[in-house]
Amino acid sequence: MQLIQETPDLSSYLAADEVVDHHHPLVRETAARLVERAVDSYDYARMAFEFVRDAIPHSQDFGDLRVTWRASDVLGRRTGICYAKAHALAALLRAEDIPTAFCYQNLGVVHALVAVRFHGAWHRQDPRGNKPGVDARFSLDGERLAFTPDAASNEMDYPVLYAAPHPVVLNALRAAPDRPHLWRTLPTAL
Repeated sequence: MQLIQETPDLSSYLAADEVVDHHHPLVRETAARLVERAVDSYDYARMAFEFVRDAIPHSQDFGDLRVTWRASDVLGRRTGICYAKAHALAALLRAEDIPTAFCYQNLGVVHALVAVRFHGAWHRQDPRGNKPGVDARFSLDGERLAFTPDAASNEMDYPVLYAAPHPVVLNALRAAPDRPHLWRTLPTAL
């Protein structure tokens, strides 16, 4: 699949905002702990991915009713669905000047991924969290995502690489008082 940048300006994929708040002290502290052990930016990106995938449980998998959407809240509360976990990973990567985009799949509902830019190309990653039947891995040599869309069921990969989280996703997260409500209102398309 050909990935399409929403904007040609790579600095847009390093920006901080209300969601990707990579200047927040908790994001900076987390990034600093990870970067201490990294040998290079690739190693740091892999460690940040594994941290978000493994140390921040997917709230559905663990029955957590809280809804998080701001990267610092995801890191602080240690919970989130795929959208929130993508926000946290993007903040950690952007904190270390690694261009990171938001991208999505339609799996009956919209599922969030990130794409990182290394060696002049974008590489999609899925920090959703592993569970039986899901084995996502950080990879620049072919995708190791949590899910593969089923074309026969009208599922698909969206090709656009967004500099900020999609408004449809943010609106759903911000409007949800808890995860059961969010589950009833998950976006079904971008």
